[in-house]
Amino acid sequence: MLDFLHPGPDSTSELIETLAEAEQRELIAPESRQMLEGVLHMAGLSAGDVMVAAPRMDLLDIESPYEELLAQVIRAGHSRFPVFEGQRENIIGILLAKDLLKLQRAPELNLRALLRPIVFVPESKNLNELLRDFRSNRNHLAIVIDEFGNTAGLVTIEDVLEEIVGEIEDEFDDKDGVSGIYTLADGSQRVAGDAQIAAVNQSFGTSLPEDEFDTIGGLVAHEHGRVPRRGETLEVGGLQFSVMLTRGGAVRWFKVTRAVQEEN
Repeated sequence: MLDFLHPGPDSTSELIETLAEAEQRELIAPESRQMLEGVLHMAGLSAGDVMVAAPRMDLLDIESPYEELLAQVIRAGHSRFPVFEGQRENIIGILLAKDLLKLQRAPELNLRALLRPIVFVPESKNLNELLRDFRSNRNHLAIVIDEFGNTAGLVTIEDVLEEIVGEIEDEFDDKDGVSGIYTLADGSQRVAGDAQIAAVNQSFGTSLPEDEFDTIGGLVAHEHGRVPRRGETLEVGGLQFSVMLTRGGAVRWFKVTRAVQEEN
């Protein structure tokens, strides 16, 4: 009788509609509804859906000298890096960026001794299971392999959590949402995709058009003909834009440098 009078949702879409109604009736907060929808959405995703594809992975070569490794770590800005030997496919471990400090203090240390074990997961690995594995084995990064055992990409615990809670802000994010432009350690600029074109022009002394688009992400996508993917680099108005992070079909962060002018 209760089911007849108050029938429950019969599908995920109906459940999402129920959550939306609960928010409208102020039974749950908007943030709670978004997280619950994220959980439902994540249940249908696999590691292959959220991974960084192999060609766009930032890898370190075990044979590289310390100075070169440090430059790569600073340039990429990650906290963990897969390390390969010989060929990129031959990943032998994970290096934490902070462990490079140990080499600086004690150059006699062998880099191999600092490597952490690798976790391999198939592309079909469900994100719910992957999150559970991350929590149980205390790893934050896994290498994704395809059906033939080849490296397909990598996935981090942050990639999984962001499917639930949305983008996780880091120390580069502007808490006040003023400019979205930051200077990185190598002298380049980290620019938010939703940064105002006027702010970019002011920062770089450029004259990018401000009449058709408000944000730099919109302008770059228009010039490129589509939203660029993570790892892609393109030139617009004398600036070189390298895509660092995409979310929800839009670029979240660019790494921006001045384009190299070819000499005649």
